[in-house]
Amino acid sequence: MANRHGMIAGATGTGKTVTLQILAEGFSRLGVPVFLADVKGDLSGLTQPGKTHPKIEERIAKIQIEGYAFRGNPVILWDLFGELGHPIRTTVSELGPLLLSNLLDLNDAQTGVLYSCFKIADDNGMLMLDLKDLRAMLTWMGENAQELRAEYGNIAAASIGAIQRDLIVLEEQGAEFFLGEPAVKLDDLMHTDFSGLGVINIMDVTRVMRTSPRLYATFLLWLLSELFENLPEIGDADRPKFVMFFDEAHLLFDQAPNALLEKVEQVVRLIRSKGVGVYFISQSPLDIPEEVLGQLGLKVQHALRAFTPKDQKAVKVVAGSFRPNPDINTESAITNLGTGEALVSGLDASGSPTPVEITLIRPPESRIGPMTAEERQEVLARSPLRGRYDEPLDRESAYEMLKQRAEQQAKAAEQAAALEAEQKSAGKSRSSTRQTPMEAMIKSAARSIGSQVGSRLIRGVLGSLFGGRR
Repeated sequence: MANRHGMIAGATGTGKTVTLQILAEGFSRLGVPVFLADVKGDLSGLTQPGKTHPKIEERIAKIQIEGYAFRGNPVILWDLFGELGHPIRTTVSELGPLLLSNLLDLNDAQTGVLYSCFKIADDNGMLMLDLKDLRAMLTWMGENAQELRAEYGNIAAASIGAIQRDLIVLEEQGAEFFLGEPAVKLDDLMHTDFSGLGVINIMDVTRVMRTSPRLYATFLLWLLSELFENLPEIGDADRPKFVMFFDEAHLLFDQAPNALLEKVEQVVRLIRSKGVGVYFISQSPLDIPEEVLGQLGLKVQHALRAFTPKDQKAVKVVAGSFRPNPDINTESAITNLGTGEALVSGLDASGSPTPVEITLIRPPESRIGPMTAEERQEVLARSPLRGRYDEPLDRESAYEMLKQRAEQQAKAAEQAAALEAEQKSAGKSRSSTRQTPMEAMIKSAARSIGSQVGSRLIRGVLGSLFGGRR
């Protein structure tokens, strides 16, 4: 039933993190790899066995859990900045224009120019791997806007300048660490260990949440898109192939344009057939678009506060989203749940929502709280991915190719100018229909840009490269 996605909601301090932790443990025990973002820095304790505590012992006895034992989980640590885990990167070409324009918060005119930039690069098989490649493409477009207009539309210098300025801000927020190579391989996020347990991928996002929450949201949407475009269909399997937890889920949808929201809703609906489960974690279910909310099978609702008329209205709406239980006043229960209690509705054998129940959340078997710096270093030292992504790679791409082409064209222009001067000194006239050396150089560039790389690149629903990397 977990292939149908889920939600964990509730006010701050009501137990959402522990619920996320026990779900991740449960999927791992089933052999399902997990990806989760550690927003507050307290989920790294999943690597370490928990410790006894009177409240934990009380809850175990009350629920009467059989076979409970303190133990850690197989974990791989990631970090967009490469400080608290392996760096996790993708390329500009793989990110695509839709997500990048949303990340840069571009207006319609600037978005159009960015799409033209990707279209020129894609039509000619040219990969833009990092930010300097993108800048080089934008600069080249600005210099050759007149010649490109007929095929790619108006390329305004003001729009190019605005995008370039936004890229500077984005770089200062840390995007240069995320956009580049070596790009992460999906297979490296979908491991099981030697005993068949699903590996839990924990990406620390504490720093990126301070500098650029939009970059965090863009990464999650890119990962969702990559899985959708590259994983095969598996139908209605007995368990998911991969499960993702999206904390601070409202960031995925806040201020996103309608075009992006529609595509995200489409991907969430269809990715289920690829065996991918998606869990959204937020303070209120109302943070999630209604079209996405309708795709969620498992709903875990911790307590909500109702101090204002707006809060009270939200509680009523949330209560109405559950299948009623005649023994429970859902609206009243939402505001009276204790820490570690939740309203839960799942799916029955036929796939229909079950009536809501008040449920006690079991304690996790791993540590509640973060690991120490020494424990983190130990986990990183024994990681199977050690050394694979740690050093950045800068291979030949758009920047180097355009730079080399510009040098070749400048040299050709000098030779042509010298030949023209020689012809003039010899008294020879040139036909008025003949191209000037500069015209020939620009047309040559427009025809052959990127021809060394390969064929046209194809993009999928959210704009990422379709069918894997070229």
